[in-house]
Amino acid sequence: MEPILPPGTGWIEVICGGMFSGKTEELLRRVRRAQIAGQRVLLFKPEIDTRYHPLAIVSHDQNSLQAHPVPNSGSLYLMSSEADVIAIDEAQFFDDGIITVADRLADEGKRVIIAGLDMDYCGRPFGPMPSLMAIAEFVTKLHAVCTRTGLPAHYSYRRIPSDGTVLPGGAEMYEPVSRKAFYELGAKCRD
Repeated sequence: MEPILPPGTGWIEVICGGMFSGKTEELLRRVRRAQIAGQRVLLFKPEIDTRYHPLAIVSHDQNSLQAHPVPNSGSLYLMSSEADVIAIDEAQFFDDGIITVADRLADEGKRVIIAGLDMDYCGRPFGPMPSLMAIAEFVTKLHAVCTRTGLPAHYSYRRIPSDGTVLPGGAEMYEPVSRKAFYELGAKCRD
């Protein structure tokens, strides 16, 4: 549920969960409602996320809205001065500066909506997401359905061999799995 606060009140909303849980879909839903309300909205995504379209935020269901790809959090902040609502997808791929940027935008009276993976393919907290969740007024954790057990899935099992943490991809590379399936697959990375 979306918060209703007085105009000019800033806050941070984080939408998190594993792959295929509907994070981007929920982000787009909230953005569309803000647009219907006549609010000035800007959408951002990390430059490295070119999976579906280089200039749009696109859900796995192919719903989309135009977005500004940015190389870092500083660029995002510089472009946000005229907006009432700032929406950021795939926040786990941003530098840690996104935490300060989100906080500062909220302090300036803006609604900041952030979506991202809360855990990487090893089941570890992913990038700036834990800190963003900590400073957010509102956190929504979504779950997919495990493709192996039918249980709620909050892990993103990487089906291809790769050691890099950052590896954007879709169903060809990742599968939503439950805790039970994640551990049965031996997916937990060894530190």
